[in-house]
Amino acid sequence: MDPSDFPASLAARVRELAGTRPDEPAYLIEDRVLTWRGYDEAADRLARVFVALGLAPGECVAVWLPDGPGFHVAFQATERSGLTCLGLGARCGERELVHLLGLSGAKTLVSAPVMGGTDATGMVAALRAKGVALETHLLVEGDAFVEDPIRIDGAEAPLAETSALDGRGLARDVDCLFNTTSGTTGLPKIVLHDQLRWFHFHRFAAEMGRFQDDEVFLSALPAPFGFGLWTQHFSPTLLGAPTVLLRKFDAGAAIEAMRRHRVTVLAAVSTQFILMLESGGFAKGDGLALRSLFTGGEAVPEKRARAFEEQTGAYVLQFYGSNETGAVSATRPEDPPHKRLTTAGKPIPEMQLRLFDPDGRDVTATGAGQPAVKGPVVSRGYLGAPEATAELIRPDGWVMLGDLVELDEDGYLRVVGRTDDIIIRGGKNLSAAAIEEGVSAHPDVALAAAIGIPDAVFGERAAAYVELRPGTELDLDGLKRFLEDEQIARELWPEALVVFDALPHNVGGKVAKSALREDALTRFGEGLDADAATRAQAAQRRGDDA
Repeated sequence: MDPSDFPASLAARVRELAGTRPDEPAYLIEDRVLTWRGYDEAADRLARVFVALGLAPGECVAVWLPDGPGFHVAFQATERSGLTCLGLGARCGERELVHLLGLSGAKTLVSAPVMGGTDATGMVAALRAKGVALETHLLVEGDAFVEDPIRIDGAEAPLAETSALDGRGLARDVDCLFNTTSGTTGLPKIVLHDQLRWFHFHRFAAEMGRFQDDEVFLSALPAPFGFGLWTQHFSPTLLGAPTVLLRKFDAGAAIEAMRRHRVTVLAAVSTQFILMLESGGFAKGDGLALRSLFTGGEAVPEKRARAFEEQTGAYVLQFYGSNETGAVSATRPEDPPHKRLTTAGKPIPEMQLRLFDPDGRDVTATGAGQPAVKGPVVSRGYLGAPEATAELIRPDGWVMLGDLVELDEDGYLRVVGRTDDIIIRGGKNLSAAAIEEGVSAHPDVALAAAIGIPDAVFGERAAAYVELRPGTELDLDGLKRFLEDEQIARELWPEALVVFDALPHNVGGKVAKSALREDALTRFGEGLDADAATRAQAAQRRGDDA
């Protein structure tokens, strides 16, 4: 797609498809189908609710919905009514909700009646008791299709006239999404996104993935975050392609859906495609139409990626980048297999990659450096965090990433380390600082440090190393009970606990995490992987957060 062919907005593209392909599917989930006409009508209906509530252009609406078409309907509705969408992860805990709602200034929340086993109405009451200025709570039942109810305080939500939407839609270069990211702070930051950067991202993806006119997407990722956004919300709509969604990732169900709907493009983090391989589902006959798997967000294991290509006939492809910078480099089908499966591909020319040494000077000789980019998919920075934005974007406009990378002799990029302190579990960036904050709140913990320990399925799992107060004891089960009582999000619970009499310190007085990582290699070996795939699949069946 040439930039001159970009639509005026994504809403304009949906309306176009509603007119030209009204009865073709936009989203498929289980036995429900949302057609392009149904998508258009559902988004208009919710947008009319927002206008009827008196929300002024530019206000923020928080969207807290489970995986499925509902988020896309709500995101479209905010765009059509001139509002900004705060995309909240389905598993946000109370602490994260308090922080993000306060930071965004959102006074309207759209949610399902129950979120992650939590009664949403009760959660809203708790948030208000903590000072969150939520004025309106919209409950959306089902998948936000036109026939699914939208209620306020048990009553049907009001609707403005359709004409009330005239002139309210967001332009493609205006902030449309407050996208959350964990980074290295104890609480999430909000990254500013507009539609235009995602249109350019789609242009890159269509070129790298050789997209055709008959693509069918299956995205196994949460929609409010970057990877899920381009593979569910933007690229399929710009292509006019259907997207298959899962209410919850299950390897067997994903493979069955791929066969049933003749999926050609799969989007999944490494953990997910490994679980698909481990399920044995690809060995049960042919029936796949898959052409490409887009993966990333964590290290891609070469042997597993090769096995995936052999069993499915699809190319394993990935982008390297961040929520803040968008795509920096990408692998392509024509890359030599070893390069395609062991590097992050060649830099995208339009993203003007530079590497800096620790003193901010260009790395000109062969060696590792911290990458920075300028290009059409970078964000404008963080909402309400000028200091963090100043660290992200240099005074000369170059946007930094938190990794150390190097370019090999053929121009392929390899990530060799991280400058920030995050743990990448199943493609999800977990803040070590956030984990430490929760663990340190335990009354028996004097000092805590969180590190990632290797795992064959999830890439990494979080381990907490703690120094206890004199005369106290703590085990992992007791720590988890405490974190649950404190309403800490489950993803921030450590999965291993090690108690030291005294944690080691470096010369600067900080906890020496390098020493802890050495201990972890000795203590855990190759990781918590004795029966990792079996445990992960069993956890899915139990409904645990795997």
